[in-house]
Amino acid sequence: MHTRRTFLAGASLLTLSGCLSAPTVDGSAGDLPGGNGSSGETRLEGTGGPAVTLASVDDAPDLPLGVEVTITEPAATEEHPPRLAVSVTNDGDEAIAIGEARAAVFEYQYSDGGFLALLPADGEYDADPGCWRLDSAVGTTMEYRTVTLEPGESHTSDLELYAAGVEDDACLPVGEHRFETTITRYADPEDLGAGEERVEWGFTLLLE
Repeated sequence: MHTRRTFLAGASLLTLSGCLSAPTVDGSAGDLPGGNGSSGETRLEGTGGPAVTLASVDDAPDLPLGVEVTITEPAATEEHPPRLAVSVTNDGDEAIAIGEARAAVFEYQYSDGGFLALLPADGEYDADPGCWRLDSAVGTTMEYRTVTLEPGESHTSDLELYAAGVEDDACLPVGEHRFETTITRYADPEDLGAGEERVEWGFTLLLE
């Protein structure tokens, strides 16, 4: 598996380039899906927050790609937030490239509404242990990455789930949260301009 990086000049073409901020929510705490996300309503006894399950997963893409999401650590603890893994597999007979390599496996992606963020598990972030609310922006490089996959090869990322657009005294918000991204498939890894196909794919997490 080979990763290619293309640096972008001027304005970025990527929604994930620059900084992933931790916005605050305007309005009442009741605007959060399923509850207000405060520690009194979202923490299960003995854990650092609600348990995470998959509420729904989109059908397989109409492309020779396999996409899979797995919950690897369903509950937050004082040591780590909930954890997931996402993989994209080349189900075709020829080598391909996919992009953007980070977004394709949901790195640095917000849920609809901006209440949650998925970040690479090997990073260090400014977040409250046990609560796992981001307290400052997360920086990313301004580049477009692609990864080359041979037939049957997978591109995988281990992810952690953080509260992002919640109030200062809130933690991981309960309720359903939808994540969606764009995966671009390039038929010729050596010539990305030779043709591409795109698919929108996503899943919904339930925190309760």
